[in-house]
Amino acid sequence: MKDVHNQSRRSREGGSPCGVGDVACVMGSRLRGNDGENFRFNPPIVGLHRAFFAGVFGTVVLSAITHVDAADTYPTRPLRLIVPYFTGGTPDLQGRALAEHLRTRLAQPVVVDNRPGANGSIGVGLVARAPADGHTLLIAPVGPWVVNAYLYKLPYDLRADLAPVIQVSSVPAILAVHPGVPSHSVKDLIAVAKQKPGELFYASAGIGGFGHTSGALFCVMTGVNMTHVPHKGAVGVLTDLAGGHVQVSFNVSSSTIPFVKAGRVRALATTGKTRFEHLPDLPTVAETVPGYENLTWNGVGVPARTPAAVIERLNRELAASLQTAEMKETARIEAYTIIGGTPAQFVEHLKAEHAKYARLVKDAGIKGAD
Repeated sequence: MKDVHNQSRRSREGGSPCGVGDVACVMGSRLRGNDGENFRFNPPIVGLHRAFFAGVFGTVVLSAITHVDAADTYPTRPLRLIVPYFTGGTPDLQGRALAEHLRTRLAQPVVVDNRPGANGSIGVGLVARAPADGHTLLIAPVGPWVVNAYLYKLPYDLRADLAPVIQVSSVPAILAVHPGVPSHSVKDLIAVAKQKPGELFYASAGIGGFGHTSGALFCVMTGVNMTHVPHKGAVGVLTDLAGGHVQVSFNVSSSTIPFVKAGRVRALATTGKTRFEHLPDLPTVAETVPGYENLTWNGVGVPARTPAAVIERLNRELAASLQTAEMKETARIEAYTIIGGTPAQFVEHLKAEHAKYARLVKDAGIKGAD
């Protein structure tokens, strides 16, 4: 269905379903008509045949020149970086730091525009519908990039309407409990949860968010039944945990560590495959539950059909920004791991995440909010 959707959309835009400049597709013996039927392309006149391919080749060359020109002149005006959450969260903090670097490297202002709502889907929609010229960017975590596709009927296609630029960072959650819970290890927590099915409450920042999916995966893999309590944002999760209103949380390290140091909550483990570089003495859930892993991350994207040369330019500038001393120090303070890499590597990462979360949403029976 996605291919049909993409073909019909390109047909409405006046382009070939193959994509502009896809010579191999156009030169095939069959083309696909608007009605979905295959038909043979047999020009009756040799001169027309030659003129057709000359025209196609000219279009390819013109497209390539246009892409080069776009890279040479880009950007031509201020950039807009959309963060689909309120200020103060990890996507916002990382986005603002990167915006400052881009401002210097691209010699254009970069306006950070916070557009929260619907688990990030409102802000993502603004980017998906923006002109595909590289002047509107998105920075968002796994929920808006991937998970929302399996929870909501979105007015856009997360795989078709966004072009990945770079994965910025990665971070595990800290599995923490209220000090009154008789658990000092993951093994203890599993035992308590099995003794009291449904009586342990775990909080998250919202349905389909990182804390929710981390808890749901824990329940699926251990066979325990804990009750999910979604909050409207991350602010209340740890205060409710410290206050004893909920017993368990899976939350990012930067938010959780101050509560752990103050003795208000007890850290049991992190959710990465290996021990977290910023908390090397804390075990992983996987050390007790083999195969368990759940990380959140932030990535930058642009509208689909943005010229490849512009995406490459943005990737190059963002990758360089991530390697600066300032960004490395921010990563140390905020306790996350810098990733970087190419657009192609980010694409492969997204493919794996889609497969994982499609399965988890089904296995855990996660439903989107009405």
